[in-house]
Amino acid sequence: MASDSPTIDEFRHRSADFIRDAKADGIACRAFGAIMPPAMHDQAKAWQQHMYANGFAGVSWPKEYGGQGYSPEFRLVWSEECARSEVSPYMNFQGFVLAGGAILKYGTEEQKQKYLRATLAAEILWCQLFSEPGSGSDLVSLSTKAEDHGDEWQVTGQKVWSSTAQLADHGILLARTNSQEPGHRGISFFLFDMHGPGIDVRPLKQMTGDHEFCEVFLDDAPVAKADLLGPLHGGWGVATSVLGDERAEVGAAGIGLERATQRLIDTIDESTDPVHRDRIMRTRVTAGALRQLLDRSEGDPKLGPLVKLGNTEFSTERTRTRLDGMGPAATVLADEQVVEDFLYAPGMRVAGGTSEIQRNLIGERLLGLPREPKAR
Repeated sequence: MASDSPTIDEFRHRSADFIRDAKADGIACRAFGAIMPPAMHDQAKAWQQHMYANGFAGVSWPKEYGGQGYSPEFRLVWSEECARSEVSPYMNFQGFVLAGGAILKYGTEEQKQKYLRATLAAEILWCQLFSEPGSGSDLVSLSTKAEDHGDEWQVTGQKVWSSTAQLADHGILLARTNSQEPGHRGISFFLFDMHGPGIDVRPLKQMTGDHEFCEVFLDDAPVAKADLLGPLHGGWGVATSVLGDERAEVGAAGIGLERATQRLIDTIDESTDPVHRDRIMRTRVTAGALRQLLDRSEGDPKLGPLVKLGNTEFSTERTRTRLDGMGPAATVLADEQVVEDFLYAPGMRVAGGTSEIQRNLIGERLLGLPREPKAR
């Protein structure tokens, strides 16, 4: 790629050409959403290395850390072109949006030099160590603790639903560093080495047959003092600011939504039952409304729960509609992508915050309803 900054249109054409050639050569990795399937690790890594070698990794990251130094609009264009070609824009969401975004915002110069270029070059794969068995959507109640032992922290606790933790080199970890402070106060954010002692990673088998999620047990697992990210006891602010900074993913999500909906519409033919045809068209109308919401939200954290709930419920209904349209034949198509999508969709009602919690947030933050009473 030329060293001088191209125009948006020039970059869009370059991106489209690069992706087309990579697909033709069998290098590009198909899109898989926010969670990288473990079986696609090698292909995703090779694709990330190819992007990095050709200047399409970290488009909006500073040049001194391996990026291209372009404005955020270029990152949006890259995500959109990847969505149109149905290829992944990066190796994994946890590394390039969450870990990378957090380090860029809050990292020391030493942390940036150590982690950012290595992430872009696929030398480091990241996972997220936030949720716990008793603190999923209610994350501020987390109990994993990090104790100060002079030259290091030692972490004890259990994390769960950690995507591809069995393959990860590092994780972004939330742990309580001040047990006297309630709620979000007293929580710190760490860059956690997954290859250290005191770590037991156990993959969880899903009904799709895959093992994308893991539970992680920590028993006095060490964290270097230099790997505290952001202020001590201020990790909640680090985590929430990064989770809300997903503007570049919105446009790509809208394109993916349209493509998935169109595949459902394409199943209609002269033999389609009128009732089922009507169901498909109602799904199309819902997709149109959801696309409008996505375009309107532009990553606005206040609308995040509405977008999350809409996407989750729509995906479940769309996959169910597609499978129902196959009739009895669906029972013998266990290898078809549509069946895997159908089995996978309900899990998204839990991942990233349950649908029940999203409804609470919508009621309280958007509609101004009274807060849900807490169990005593």
